[in-house]
Amino acid sequence: MGTPSVRTSDQSSRSKEPRKTNSLPLATRRIAAWAVEITLVVASGLVPFGIGAYANSRSDLDRVPLNPLLVQTERAIASPLALPISYGTRNVASPTNLLWTIALLAPLTVSGAQLYLLAKTGATPAKHRFGIKVVNAEGKPPGFKAVLVREGLGRWGLPVSVAYFLWRNSFLFPSLGGFASLAVIMLVLEAKGLPWQQDRRALHNTLAGTYTVDDDSKPLTVQSQRDGQGSQSFESEKDEEDAIASIVITQEKPRQQSKQRQGIPQNPNYTVVGVAFLCMSAALVILVGTQIYVQILRNQRVTEQSNSQQFLALIKDLNPNSTATNNERQKAILAMGTLNDPQATQYLVDLLSKETDPILLQTIQRALITVGPNAIPNLKRMNQLLTGELQSGKGSKALPPEVLEKQLQANQYTIGKILAVYNGQTNGLDLSNVYLGQNGSEQSSFNLVLDKKDLWGIKFKSANLSFGSFKGSRFRGVGEDGRWDTYDDWIADLSQARMRQANLTEANLSRVLMIRTDLSRAILNKANLSNARLTAANLSSAQLEGADLQGAVLENVSLTGADLSNAQLKDADLYAARLGRVIAVGTQLSFANLIKTDWQGADLTGAYFDHANLKDANLNATRLANAILRSANMENANLRNADLSLADLRGANLAGADFQGAILTPSKQNQTEQFVQTPALGVQSAVVEGVDFSQVKNLDPKQIAYICTQGGIHPRCP
Repeated sequence: MGTPSVRTSDQSSRSKEPRKTNSLPLATRRIAAWAVEITLVVASGLVPFGIGAYANSRSDLDRVPLNPLLVQTERAIASPLALPISYGTRNVASPTNLLWTIALLAPLTVSGAQLYLLAKTGATPAKHRFGIKVVNAEGKPPGFKAVLVREGLGRWGLPVSVAYFLWRNSFLFPSLGGFASLAVIMLVLEAKGLPWQQDRRALHNTLAGTYTVDDDSKPLTVQSQRDGQGSQSFESEKDEEDAIASIVITQEKPRQQSKQRQGIPQNPNYTVVGVAFLCMSAALVILVGTQIYVQILRNQRVTEQSNSQQFLALIKDLNPNSTATNNERQKAILAMGTLNDPQATQYLVDLLSKETDPILLQTIQRALITVGPNAIPNLKRMNQLLTGELQSGKGSKALPPEVLEKQLQANQYTIGKILAVYNGQTNGLDLSNVYLGQNGSEQSSFNLVLDKKDLWGIKFKSANLSFGSFKGSRFRGVGEDGRWDTYDDWIADLSQARMRQANLTEANLSRVLMIRTDLSRAILNKANLSNARLTAANLSSAQLEGADLQGAVLENVSLTGADLSNAQLKDADLYAARLGRVIAVGTQLSFANLIKTDWQGADLTGAYFDHANLKDANLNATRLANAILRSANMENANLRNADLSLADLRGANLAGADFQGAILTPSKQNQTEQFVQTPALGVQSAVVEGVDFSQVKNLDPKQIAYICTQGGIHPRCP
């Protein structure tokens, strides 16, 4: 488009029609309108999300699985932003599903409505309020195509893409704060326009051919110059955009454009040569690529034929009717392990389940270990076959259980040895439903030992790993980007696995999926289980002394009789967990979700429950001596017969709590003296000081007397 040429009417005609003005500069109003538009979009998502989060914290609402749309959206966002891996389906309050779905769709609806109004009228409600509008070169609304280019490509697409590229390839990755900072910088630079532009128009306006102008400007009489006279130029973007709304721009004649192009050499031969060169280069690349591909296929066929011939030759020596010596058979077995051929691997796995000679059995195992992880799929199938026959008590082979057990042990040993030898190279390996637990009662029974191994990314779903030893092993790795807590972390899946009495001391199980996993009587002392998902897992009688369970999801988990002494469960979610008779001396449970938990008969001496949510919790007959319950929500909690001597209840919400038989006085009391003794200053005086007991249920006169003397609040206090 040629440079617009304009000529205004005489000054007297302009003075008769004064223009409306705005007290704020155009640039300020543009920023304000943009801020209001963004605020509307963000608020439309944050408001329902916040209400949904509040509803999710309520214990009186039914819990349902998270909407699949939200799950998929979460995963789609987590991958490019390198967020921690999504756990998928989880339970939320029933209204939360609807509210969070609205929080997802509302911003799309609001932004779509704004784009529609911008395309059709040139102004959103915010722009109209601040007296500005967007027009094209003809002074009309820009239309959908221009708006998509303006907003999708210019304003957001290019700046955010550049910021994302810099973020992923800089020291700021994976910090979301760093990405947000880069995005803001790119948006500001985009709004300032290209530095070599005279008018410094914003990039989104330049790409879309649009202008942001005053909505209340009066039209000026304009006539395009057709006689070759010089055109009037604008010194600033504001002057130009104010005039665009009131002028009609016409293209200069092709004759003028052709004059501008004079002096530029036009030689069509250059174009022909260039096109020919490109065609020849493309043809050469295709030819060379085809030859390389054909050669690769040819080499593969030759290798496969050679391996097949060697395989057939080796089988002759391994035939039961062969006259080959044991030494020759051993060499044939080891040679077969180096073939890297699927049929050779399958043959070795089948031979492993049939061979009875101990020396040859060890040789077969060595050959399969040489094959490595590629042998796992075949070993897994044989493992499941042998397990099924052993458990059913009858099989197609009609072999006695003792023989089946030995065959299974040989299979288990080989799988375990491959995992140990190829330490850290088994990411993505599928060992679902495999049986690697103890079998048989003999001393030679198989025991899986994988101490201090990298087992990250392995799928152990529904596998039997009972009695296995994984001391110091790592079930989670940093992934290809080499950074923790990003979407590509290598994380094992232990969902529904059987790990009874397994030894996981100091193991790294952070963020690992352990849904419905059986860890009864397992040893998890000092294990890292932070942010692990243990929904409905069985941890009965497990040892978790000093374990890190911060942020872990333990909904509906069974921890009956477990030892949680000095464990870290800050911010953990134990909704409706069963913790009867648990030992939690000095356990950190600050800010934990303990709604509807059952602690009956538990020892919680010195435990930290500050700011924890114990609403509807069952603390019947628990020992809470010296426990820290500051600012805890204990609404409707059952504290019957609980020992609260020296417990710190300051700031706690005790509305509806049942204190029948609860012990508030020191456990050691001189019975010859009066029931309520004045405690030493600083020892017991702050236990219930300032705590509101007015809505507590089943307080007896002695408890009320103690509360009143210690500074508590109750209607019967004098």
